[in-house]
Amino acid sequence: MASTPKASAPSESWIALLGRRDEPTDGVEDYCTFLGEALARRGVELNHVRVEWNEKGWFNALRWLWGESRRWCGKWVLLQYTALGWSRRGFPVGVLAVQSILRRRGARVAVVFHEPFGLVGHRWIYGMRSTFQERTVRRLYRGATKAIILEPLAKIPWLPKGDSKAIFIPIGGNVPEPPQRGEPPAGCEDQRKTIVVFCVDYPPYRKRELEEISHAVRFAASIGLKLRIIFIGKGSMEAKNEIDHVFEKIPVEVLNLGIRNAAEVSRTLAESDVMLCVRGKIYPRRGSAIAGIACGLPIIGYAGAAEGTPLAEAGLQLVPYGDKQALGAALVRVLSDESLSQELRQRSMQAQQKYFSWDAIAKKLMESLNAKQASA
Repeated sequence: MASTPKASAPSESWIALLGRRDEPTDGVEDYCTFLGEALARRGVELNHVRVEWNEKGWFNALRWLWGESRRWCGKWVLLQYTALGWSRRGFPVGVLAVQSILRRRGARVAVVFHEPFGLVGHRWIYGMRSTFQERTVRRLYRGATKAIILEPLAKIPWLPKGDSKAIFIPIGGNVPEPPQRGEPPAGCEDQRKTIVVFCVDYPPYRKRELEEISHAVRFAASIGLKLRIIFIGKGSMEAKNEIDHVFEKIPVEVLNLGIRNAAEVSRTLAESDVMLCVRGKIYPRRGSAIAGIACGLPIIGYAGAAEGTPLAEAGLQLVPYGDKQALGAALVRVLSDESLSQELRQRSMQAQQKYFSWDAIAKKLMESLNAKQASA
């Protein structure tokens, strides 16, 4: 296991610039918090600054930013981009004005693309909005000193070939690493196997997700496995009635914990036997899957986006997208085969240290931005 650097006195100071706060939890803010803690261990202070355009209006927010940024000349500013972070309706033109102010102030702008693509959907408005977002992303890229992209660069079709501005840095789990990862729950008299679902999708996708999860659990229960399933995180409490309904006739203990603090989430994941992650294909920005890897979990999900990425080295059991039978078979296989389960846990822990730990991420970011203590 890689050692954690000891905290050093700050040798330089960076800015993490955020837009509108997301509710009820803010994954981008969590990203900046965990990254800041890791950077501090390497001598870099990361200060969070939020452009409160949603509260102040754009004119007042930009005027405030102009004054606030007067001392940022030569500093690295990590501009955190998501479309809805900079727009109520997903037309984030204001972020371009923010970037323009930073450049005029002489800041070194590293745009962190949490969403390197336009958001897709089925209605015509989504297509128009996605096109607008793609153009915004390209303009942000052109105006950036560096571009931190959370997907492998080969998967970003709009990136200019041969341009050294972009760097792929995986995200880390927005939960602390548990002291003891990958251990099954202790002191459980009935020795039920614990399945965890971290975050539940919102309508209209929730129904499909819960149907696929319940089908897999029903199949595992039908062969005699004693099970409990825990729902935790965003969307789980809102889905309580639907969860109760789909599991009504399945012999499984159902726990719905709702939103909990990061330490409780970490402990719950670490004490589980397997994670079901079926909110779509598992891809490198899927925070729930990364949290499972951080806690040393075997993860069962859908193939089609993890291949060729660092996720492929973690303890994933991937099945064809939407194949409920294959999902159930994979769940039985992982819960029944202790040697397979341990192998998957070990792979998750190794991938965590190599790619997804915040110290590994901070080191790579500092190397990319030529920071002084990157080699520490």
